Amino acid sequence: MDLKSNTSPVVTDPAPLTPSRLGIHSALMPYSPALPTFSPTLFLTIPRKKPGILDDVRSNTWLVDAMKSSSPTHRKKSKDSTAELASNENDLAYRIWMLKYPSALSSFEQITNYAKGKRLALFLDYDGTLSPIVDDPDRAFMSSAMRGAVRNVAKYFPTAIISGRSRDKVHDFVGLSELYYAGSHGMDIMSPVRAISDDYSCIRSTDKQGKEVNLFQPASEFLPMIEEVLRSLVELTKDISGAKVENNKFCVSVHYRNVDEKSWSTIAESVDDLLKHYPRLRLTHGRKILLNLIQVLEVRPVLNWDKGKAVEFLLESLGLNNCDDVLPIYIGDDRTDEDAFKVLREGNKGYGILVSSAPKESNAFYSLRDPSEVMEFLKCLVSWKKSSCSN
Repeated sequence: MDLKSNTSPVVTDPAPLTPSRLGIHSALMPYSPALPTFSPTLFLTIPRKKPGILDDVRSNTWLVDAMKSSSPTHRKKSKDSTAELASNENDLAYRIWMLKYPSALSSFEQITNYAKGKRLALFLDYDGTLSPIVDDPDRAFMSSAMRGAVRNVAKYFPTAIISGRSRDKVHDFVGLSELYYAGSHGMDIMSPVRAISDDYSCIRSTDKQGKEVNLFQPASEFLPMIEEVLRSLVELTKDISGAKVENNKFCVSVHYRNVDEKSWSTIAESVDDLLKHYPRLRLTHGRKILLNLIQVLEVRPVLNWDKGKAVEFLLESLGLNNCDDVLPIYIGDDRTDEDAFKVLREGNKGYGILVSSAPKESNAFYSLRDPSEVMEFLKCLVSWKKSSCSN
């Protein structure tokens, strides 16, 4: 790979995928390993970070370039925009992509055949998965129909929401007490009270219904620092029209989707300069790609914790870890969900389902196009379970 290049195709491994290369049991493979390889020209190209930066954004130039590359204006200017191609139902790139990431709806029988005799556990992202992506993050409401679908599926399967939002905020959005919630990308988890390994230091608490629960917050020591940065970011952006700073408890989001592009460099410089004084915090550019676009900078603790580890914690707290008869399913649309997809894939544990209307490389097994298909998939799970119980 040419590290000097500013862009690179999402597909980085053109060799044919096989179960032996992926380390996945053939029973879990949703696609044939003999599929043709994909042309990199069919996939979205994204800015490549400078070597050594990893997940942290420490370059104003790269940051502004990344902000521009994911903007609606940029997409409109590009005649060959992948967004335009992906909007077409019959787009060749998307249809070829779906050979590798087939629809979870079209493959539902295959999924349920493997699930026979197993206990399903369901994990769901929120924004872009249960709710549409909207300009105002405070108005990312899920529909009544989606809420009903989530409520019904939670009657039959342990169900958890794992979101980048604060736990309280995503709980208020969903409004269902029968679920488990993990906020701040899994850094704030409320789970059932039960004995778990010494790797996790939990405290006893009560939920909004007064029920005793375990509260796990691996980033609790960062809270004073995060609150300090939150106040500074609110002050730094108060005069930038359209900018919004969101408090997600253990991380802070700076939304710039409604900001004039001329002010993006100001935002980038302000956030970057501030974080130079906080080496234990990192800045990531949390973008949704193409039609699921949202533009946000996220300040997060430098901590070895992510949504994948949150899934492992929840499985253990639910008494479902290291069990051959358990099939976890994780549905999400963001790159932060890739950590959960990876855990399920590498451990041969279950299925990741990517919500995307455009081709992009993923650790998921299956795909769904948008929240409406997610809702349909949840309804199918309920119908399948009811049918199984009646037989």
